[in-house]
Amino acid sequence: MRRKRVERWFEENFAAAPELWSRAPGRVDLMGTHTDYNLGFVLTLAISRDTWVAARPRQDGIVRLYSANLDALDSFDLRAIPVRDGSGARWGDYPRGVAWALAAEGLPLGGFDGVIDSTVPIRSGLSSSAALECAIAMVFRALGGWELSGERIAQLCQRAENEYVGMNCGILDQFSSCLGRAGCALLLDCRDLSTRPVHLAEGIRVAICDTKSPRELVGGEYGARRARCEAGAAMLGVAALRDATMAQAASLSGDVRKRCEFIVGENERVLAMADALAVGDRGAIRRLCAESFAGARDLYEICSPSMLTMMEAMMAAPGAIGARQAGAGFGGCMVAFVETSKTDEFAAAVSERYGGKTGLTPEIFPVEGSDGARLMPFA
Repeated sequence: MRRKRVERWFEENFAAAPELWSRAPGRVDLMGTHTDYNLGFVLTLAISRDTWVAARPRQDGIVRLYSANLDALDSFDLRAIPVRDGSGARWGDYPRGVAWALAAEGLPLGGFDGVIDSTVPIRSGLSSSAALECAIAMVFRALGGWELSGERIAQLCQRAENEYVGMNCGILDQFSSCLGRAGCALLLDCRDLSTRPVHLAEGIRVAICDTKSPRELVGGEYGARRARCEAGAAMLGVAALRDATMAQAASLSGDVRKRCEFIVGENERVLAMADALAVGDRGAIRRLCAESFAGARDLYEICSPSMLTMMEAMMAAPGAIGARQAGAGFGGCMVAFVETSKTDEFAAAVSERYGGKTGLTPEIFPVEGSDGARLMPFA
């Protein structure tokens, strides 16, 4: 049982029992690749893979953490949160960043010992970092005795990742992890943070297909894509690409044109996909997924060889309705819409075909919509 394992790790590392527990889910974008930082729309699903933090308060302002997934310890002092040294992001930077962002907001923080256990694959495109950030924020909220809206907590966790960790992500990951809803996807407007629930039609299942090819997104190619979008918006005289038309995007040139055309088209596909999933329009789902993946491959250029092979395996499998990239691309996970009755056959066929072509052993798992970050009643 997961809880018993976490309690054992806590006892082994801190010679005590935890007094409070938090959890926050990962997420998958059902449609809306890179649209969040362009202030567009995303159809997001907070998934039934999550991060748990078991904690026990301390009185000395120290935070000590054990990551069960990495078998690693880390600690820092809330009275003097260290400045990052500019090297690559480490797992301990995410809790530090959350503490830094909350302290900058003037919120009281308390130290604690904590064990982190996650079922969200790391560096896979399912927002393991956001799940960690939001679960840590729930612990700080409980210990500090303060209240903020889920939207504001998501914004502060985003600030932690943007300004402390150095990953200039949009709001999607943290918002999904904080405000997910069980049993449904959310259509998120990234400009005003409004949402509406989208229930998938009966008989359609979401399956995550992990290529086991990890992603590294701090700086580099992700930042270059965002910069091209911002340059395109400036050239067109719009606040964000959410306000641009396809005709405007087509008037640009080079990589800027390609990046902008993808975002404008993807933003339109989000709204169409929300409608298609709600009514079970399988033809539309298949077409929209194919258009999104083709754009990710040819216009946004975020597809790795492992993603191309996984796409072929998914679409050749029994029960496949449609499939596409997940997260920011460059490897990691992909997402498929599958006939519920064919879920097991789909998973077996994808594993066999992908594994046979790559020598890798993928992980294929169905997911459900999950509630957002909160404390758990284990204490």
